[in-house]
Amino acid sequence: MNELKQIHTVAAVQLKASGTAEQNMAAAETQIARAAEQGAELIVLPEHFVYYNEKDLSASAELEADPSGPARSFFAEQAREHKIWLVAGTLPMFKGEALKGQNNAKPYATSLLYDPQGKESARYEKTHLFDVLVQATGKRYYESDSYQPGDQAICATTDVGTLGMSVCYDLRFPEYYRLLVDQGAEILAVPSAFTAATGEAHWRLLLQARAVENLCYVIGANICNRDHPSKPTWGGSAIIDPWGKVLAELTNEEGFIIAEIDRQRIKDLRASMPVLEHRRF
Repeated sequence: MNELKQIHTVAAVQLKASGTAEQNMAAAETQIARAAEQGAELIVLPEHFVYYNEKDLSASAELEADPSGPARSFFAEQAREHKIWLVAGTLPMFKGEALKGQNNAKPYATSLLYDPQGKESARYEKTHLFDVLVQATGKRYYESDSYQPGDQAICATTDVGTLGMSVCYDLRFPEYYRLLVDQGAEILAVPSAFTAATGEAHWRLLLQARAVENLCYVIGANICNRDHPSKPTWGGSAIIDPWGKVLAELTNEEGFIIAEIDRQRIKDLRASMPVLEHRRF
């Protein structure tokens, strides 16, 4: 990592994820290329956008031992082609001995980080699963019906800074982000598919809270489809600075946002407001 460079350009891609896996990847490809053309060094994609419309996630899941699956091949190609760090949203993935169709195994909601050579640099398995009845709409979401939870907080060293990996519902668990900061996180990636009801109420609030309390940059990349007939999502992708300022934001349209982050600003704020050192518990 280039310790001399403090200012970097990061981006979040927002997608509707309204088509087939192939169509969703094509939509992502367009936005990745546009963000890279504007100088993005790190790009975050939304949660589960490739297989968003697949009803059987176990059937769509890719295998840890086989990086040639359609989604992983696509992610690697995009990172390599554009020479970027890529947080590839999430995809369902079986690992180890848990294979498709065996013993009712469930995949993990896996977020992969790719380096500019297209290699998988880090892997985070979503820890907090969204098992919730949303009162505002009466809709039931039980991710544990389809996934099993991970159990590790993952940080990765990139050329842009130390990246803390998280996914969507993790946002509601501040203790998880403290673990990331204790590992050195400067940037928090939050690929998401936040529901329209909960997103309207809490999405940006939670992004700003995690930024301010941890004095980190936060990149939230969300699916945007507030009118989806069965799985409406909020959109509102945003990049937040460590003081809670919104540097860039979208509403409910496909596209990307881009902003500069300053690692020296993180150091300066943590020195002048040493809340991380003042913790008593």
